[in-house]
Amino acid sequence: MLGAIIGDIVGSVYEWHNINTKDFPLFRDDCFFTDDTVMTVATADALMNGGEKNDFIDAYKKWGRLYPNAGYGGRFGSWLNSDECEPYNSWGNGSAMRVSPCAWVMNCGFYGRTGCWPSNGWETVTFSAEVTHNHPEGIKGAQATAAAIFLCRFYAEGHAFGYSEPWSIDELKAEIKKLIESNLGYDLSRTLDEIRLTYRFNESCQDTVPQATIAFLESTDFEDAIRNAISLGGDSDTLAAITGSIAEAAYGIPQWIKDKAWTYLDEPLRDVCRRWRKFTNET
Repeated sequence: MLGAIIGDIVGSVYEWHNINTKDFPLFRDDCFFTDDTVMTVATADALMNGGEKNDFIDAYKKWGRLYPNAGYGGRFGSWLNSDECEPYNSWGNGSAMRVSPCAWVMNCGFYGRTGCWPSNGWETVTFSAEVTHNHPEGIKGAQATAAAIFLCRFYAEGHAFGYSEPWSIDELKAEIKKLIESNLGYDLSRTLDEIRLTYRFNESCQDTVPQATIAFLESTDFEDAIRNAISLGGDSDTLAAITGSIAEAAYGIPQWIKDKAWTYLDEPLRDVCRRWRKFTNET
């Protein structure tokens, strides 16, 4: 999940001051974490507490109330501060920016043996979205992001299960594109240069997740993926959080970037990150 957090931090200063270039300082002194980081941490906390639907509701309300000024959308903020636990039919990109921890508890071995989507862990992707974002587009955005992360994990582990030959990075990206276009209906055929011409701020899954995925597909490494996402403009922190969550699974994260991002987090958020590392090593 650190990839999502890094994307959020880097993009925080560009959300309302978009840039359309990849030439910018990766970390600025005025960078900060936003709701994307808080809710990603909340997702991890929910999974460590059981990963059932009520665990996500409890975690989102708990962490959201701990960080009331993190920059939540209006409807989510109202839900957060109410006693209401029912979803509100959102198709916003919040379901996709927070989903990454779910993709790290899915069973790679099942996919390796059968080529069929794993049932172990996949339901948490839907749970994480539908407790607030139960519109079909909100759920689809979370599913597409998790699917890309899952396939990158499978590649990054080098098919360690021994069921087939390792993919090249190009083969991995082709598989991601094919799966998301055929199963979830997103158009991933455009290039970043084409998108930049007309792309504007948009908080919907359907106009954030495809763009963030393409930013990964055109990347050469983790840092390049983040730079691609920021260069599109739009909802920069969320775009980069989604792209970063995918890129982490494909490329890993350079240590210096991890170390720098860590300095922007406070102790409660760091504590969950530390517990999450231990949890996923044991899962």
